[in-house]
Amino acid sequence: MNAMNQAISDIGIVPVIKLNHPERDAAPLARALCAGGVPVAEVTFRAAGADTAIRLMKEACPEMIVGAGTVTTTAHIDAALAAGGQFIVTPGFDPELVAYAQSKNIPVFPGCTTPTDYHAALKYGLELIKFFPAEQSGGLAKIKAMSAPFPQFKVMPTGGISLKNLAEYICAPVIAACGGSYMVTADLIDNQKWDEITGLCKKSVEIIKEARKNA
Repeated sequence: MNAMNQAISDIGIVPVIKLNHPERDAAPLARALCAGGVPVAEVTFRAAGADTAIRLMKEACPEMIVGAGTVTTTAHIDAALAAGGQFIVTPGFDPELVAYAQSKNIPVFPGCTTPTDYHAALKYGLELIKFFPAEQSGGLAKIKAMSAPFPQFKVMPTGGISLKNLAEYICAPVIAACGGSYMVTADLIDNQKWDEITGLCKKSVEIIKEARKNA
């Protein structure tokens, strides 16, 4: 894998974040994630000000890997890049967005859940793809089945991942990392429960280390 993909894989979990108050919450959230050993974030464009959140998180913790999620337009890509975003995640496979991201030299992880999606990703030379929504689309069993005809890909499942099933996913060789929002729920962020977020990140890191050691 390339350097960015490998760095994300080494961490193993990518918090998927929706920030309603980026000016207030982005910096302390970044510090809470890093304190928990999870220096990476996917900031979704489902909320206004996602680009502001990316910029503020990078300013607070320059060592973090911060990217943009729920990217559905080229304007989102431009905004993410201008804010210092380091990767792009799309909900589905959109050839225009993948090509545009590649033309801007920013890693892109499109949502892929079908053989058709995987074929398309193959044509664009991708090596890491998002499997979304993971649990609702067949979960780990389907991901493993899809890896048989497409061994080229590492997968980042997102959707339905929790502390309860993180180990099951992460110990599978096809899984590079998991995306999750359980450590960055609206309740935790809106009520500024930074210590709880750090604690959940630490638990996630422990689970990942143990699962990979025993895989």
